[in-house]
Amino acid sequence: MAAADIYGTCAPGFEGVREEFARGFAERGDIGAAVSATVDGETVVDLWGGSADAEGVRPWQRDTLVTVYSTTKGLTALCAHVLADRGALDLDAPVAAYWPEFAQEGKADIPVRWLLSHRAGLIATREPLTVEEVHDWDRACAAIAATRPWWEPGTAAGYHGMTFGFLVGEVVRRITGQSLGTFLRTEIAEPLGADLFIGTPESEHARCADMVGHPDLSRLADTVPGAPQPPVPSMDVHPLAPAILALGHLPFGEVNTAAFRSAEIPATNAFATARGLATVYGAVANGTLVGEGTLESMRTRQASPGEPDLVMGDAGAWTLGFKLNEGGAGPNPRAFGHAGAGGSYAFADPENRVSYAYTMNKYVNGGSDDDRRSDSLVRALYAALGQRS
Repeated sequence: MAAADIYGTCAPGFEGVREEFARGFAERGDIGAAVSATVDGETVVDLWGGSADAEGVRPWQRDTLVTVYSTTKGLTALCAHVLADRGALDLDAPVAAYWPEFAQEGKADIPVRWLLSHRAGLIATREPLTVEEVHDWDRACAAIAATRPWWEPGTAAGYHGMTFGFLVGEVVRRITGQSLGTFLRTEIAEPLGADLFIGTPESEHARCADMVGHPDLSRLADTVPGAPQPPVPSMDVHPLAPAILALGHLPFGEVNTAAFRSAEIPATNAFATARGLATVYGAVANGTLVGEGTLESMRTRQASPGEPDLVMGDAGAWTLGFKLNEGGAGPNPRAFGHAGAGGSYAFADPENRVSYAYTMNKYVNGGSDDDRRSDSLVRALYAALGQRS
């Protein structure tokens, strides 16, 4: 890969992050990307470079937005925790107390915390939805409310790849009267000056980067025996099969279209700058967005170490909407955040008062072992912090 011009700033001592960021283009396949980090609420890294499209026509700018896939889930979970912090949401209350229609098919007693911890057994609808139905909030939520759980709720975790956002988002909407994206914007992003959206206004589409290399997940269900009906998850099923089928039942459409950018799909379609994500997680790390009790709740394990996730493998690190650090967020095991398919990542490290975010438009398939772009940046960040202490 060709080297890219790198723009932005690094505080003195953080030059190693810039070096690794440049290496991401020269050696690790980045096309366009950004990285940002804060310490004690001050931005110490804010870099961007490369191209916002595959052709290299549009340079990545300071304000380029890009979809961050499941990194979105951390923002969605944060909305719920802000409401809990304000006393407007009880995480132990039944979902049906806020969303009465959810009680269908034996779901009357499922507590809100099981939505956040992927323990509700609702990885997919029973009947496939079209892209248009997924983009229609009321229709998608009605279909999920009418769904019988795929396993006994509360007995196991299973990653709710697409349904997570509708489940948590509808609870937020029933409490506030605002869509998840509106609540995120008015109650979190705008007060913090954070540049990010779930449901990106058309006026902002011109600054959205194109994702490069992401497969059409709506077609993947055809590759798994037994489609279109997802199997009841068990460890006899390939760990990724239910996730693939769940995505097949809730297809979000072509990600570079105006329809995808404008829709609210709060599990997977936030558009953000790295700076915006780092700003939000910085407010979490510094205790300015939620109180200490809520912060502890946000990062409390909901599964035993080694407990299987019926979709993704190991559920041990799941908290209430986030994952505890499994090695990609520096040395603090209590740092927490959320990664996104293809490579994006954002986290908070309250003990060190650090936040971090990486966004990119070159989708890398596979697991973290196949993609070392963010890991290299985080190592450089904490090396710099170690030299300052």
